[in-house]
Amino acid sequence: MTQGNDFEDAGEPKLFTALLRPHRALSRKGFLVLMACFSVISFGAGMVFLWMGAWPVFGFFGLDVLAIYAAFKIYDRHAKATEEITVTASEIRVRRVSPRGDVVEWAFNPLWVQVDRVEHAEFGIEQLFLVSRGRRVSIARFLGAEEKASFLSALLEALQDARRGPTYNPVT
Repeated sequence: MTQGNDFEDAGEPKLFTALLRPHRALSRKGFLVLMACFSVISFGAGMVFLWMGAWPVFGFFGLDVLAIYAAFKIYDRHAKATEEITVTASEIRVRRVSPRGDVVEWAFNPLWVQVDRVEHAEFGIEQLFLVSRGRRVSIARFLGAEEKASFLSALLEALQDARRGPTYNPVT
């Protein structure tokens, strides 16, 4: 999550910007190390069965390596999704990119939008929504409960700044 007071190309200052991505358990190098270790263990177990004379079982040990490889590749593809939330004085923009690259955007007026949340007594914030004119858009889906609380506090602060309007800073 990044925050900043950068300026857009249009010249309107960004009060808040967050680029959210799903958590990744393994780096590329970690994935390769895991697959190498799993392959060696699987091959060793297959060799034991081959040595005992159960040679047809040896081929099945390659299938488990293939299945785990496929599962991690699917997981990695889903981790390419992103969600960007930008707040300026005139709008809140939510831009969501799916793992396949499909882009969906929503724009809200910061004067009329409300932030709704679903909380669990034990686990904290479970879901966050932007609500305006009958539209309800889920945001910050990738974050954990504590991260959502921090995100919510920064978002609400940016919304208050947007509702106050531009400040006048005379040059002296």
